[in-house]
Amino acid sequence: MKKKNVVFLLIFVLLGVGIVGCNRTRVKGIKEPGTMKEEPEVIVILEETGEQKKMKLEDYIAGVVAGEMKPNWPENAYAAQAIIARTFALEYMDRKNTNRISSSFEEAQAFKPENVTDIIRRAVSKTRGEVALYNGKYIRAWFHSSAAGQTTTAKAGLAFKEEEPPYITSVKSPDDLAPPDIKNWTVSFDNASIADALAQITGVQANKISDIKITKKDHTGRATKIRIVYDGGSREVDAPKFRSALDPMKLKSTLIKEIFKEGENFVFKGSGFGHGVGMSQWGAHKMAKEGKSPEEIVKYYFKDIEIKKVYN
Repeated sequence: MKKKNVVFLLIFVLLGVGIVGCNRTRVKGIKEPGTMKEEPEVIVILEETGEQKKMKLEDYIAGVVAGEMKPNWPENAYAAQAIIARTFALEYMDRKNTNRISSSFEEAQAFKPENVTDIIRRAVSKTRGEVALYNGKYIRAWFHSSAAGQTTTAKAGLAFKEEEPPYITSVKSPDDLAPPDIKNWTVSFDNASIADALAQITGVQANKISDIKITKKDHTGRATKIRIVYDGGSREVDAPKFRSALDPMKLKSTLIKEIFKEGENFVFKGSGFGHGVGMSQWGAHKMAKEGKSPEEIVKYYFKDIEIKKVYN
């Protein structure tokens, strides 16, 4: 190849890399802390229809607070959830290098704009642009319904495979205002449901489940490992993955106090609702009623973080 052609080729490649790099920086730049000059826009992918709706981030956050929290809660509980939801969304989009986010709670956060009330709008406005940072970076702003008195680590509650984030801490959570069916619950699953969950996690096809045992717990009493005994053998699985595969709305948490067989079904008894990592919503509810600010609530559940306004 002639020297002149090589030079042109190198210029073309460098320009191409520069264009790609600029595009990537442009997508990420509106989301990274300290680089936003104004409120960003996001594209929400609606779970029900697949429709994509562009909107301002604060409008999205109001819909998330309305989707993730119950009506008629204290304003500062909504405001704490707004900080968490805003941080969760920005960290999620920054990590995935996108401005799109799903309205599904299983993939990202629940989004119910039809449930937005005046008090939710005030709560979101009160914390406009506020996010939680650790060493200048967005935190993984996990939250759940009720910790049943004590939050846990990401590794225990979520089977998180990366290094435990330094800001995730286990704290006592004032969840005593949670309803009875969250404080203590009982749920039953048939053989087929257990077998389907086992297949989802491991690929093992089992016909008959004979036993389910908790083999490991964390310091809060949450199951972290569960052994499923079936025709042909047994498999130990991560308890959070088992809960997710089985039905996380029915098996409300891994804070399982008892598992026993009743006829052909397996009965689980436990406490709490959700993975138990980060902010407990029922704990935030109680703290807000006690007069705590949104920022105080968030800082209670996440260690050594900073709450910062990243746009006006």
